[in-house]
Amino acid sequence: MPSVEAMNELMAALDYHFDNDALMADALRHPSMTGARGQKRTKSASPYERLEFLGDRVLGLVIAHWLFEVYDDIDEGALAKRHAALVNRDALRVVALKLKLDHYLRHAHGEDANLAQKNTAALSDAMEALIGAIYLDGGLEPAQRLIKRLWQDQIEAATLQVDPKCALQEFAQGKGLPLPVYKVTDRSGPAHAPSFVIEVSVRGYAAMSAKGSSKREAEKAAAQALLEEIGKK
Repeated sequence: MPSVEAMNELMAALDYHFDNDALMADALRHPSMTGARGQKRTKSASPYERLEFLGDRVLGLVIAHWLFEVYDDIDEGALAKRHAALVNRDALRVVALKLKLDHYLRHAHGEDANLAQKNTAALSDAMEALIGAIYLDGGLEPAQRLIKRLWQDQIEAATLQVDPKCALQEFAQGKGLPLPVYKVTDRSGPAHAPSFVIEVSVRGYAAMSAKGSSKREAEKAAAQALLEEIGKK
């Protein structure tokens, strides 16, 4: 469990004070940082994973409502693309690093200086768990206030970049082609900091590969590489 000093520092960064400190502590107990994830499950549910589940839904609702208010002149498809870009692991990781959440995960688990920052899943999942914890502790209003403060820069970007995977899928559909196919061609590194190589192919075009610290990151990089190659033709 993090020290009282570390918990107070994080609450200051969140601009939120927990009435129930146990909720905050649970949100920092990421299974991949302790070796628990992947082990045989017990009958009792993990408080961390339950908070992560809840935080994901709270974030999705707040971002959806916010986009609905800000972008009143775009259709459902465009809203969905912006929503996906704002709630995916990459966006969550950016926000988590802004809060220096990797520091508090290390503090909680006694990990080395780089592990938490390299573990994209740990950072993004812990951010969702913290949102869930704040929602349970104080309700929707403080959770919404935190999300709006931390995601402000991203939502203000009027030209929010579309996810390369979505763009590649739309390209294939527009050409009347089957959907892109993603395949893991290599996996290396330890469990806490894996590296994946993903190959993506669209019928009629040369396949492209890319590496990432998560499957999603590698898929996005491969999709971007294939889009750029297609653009050269």
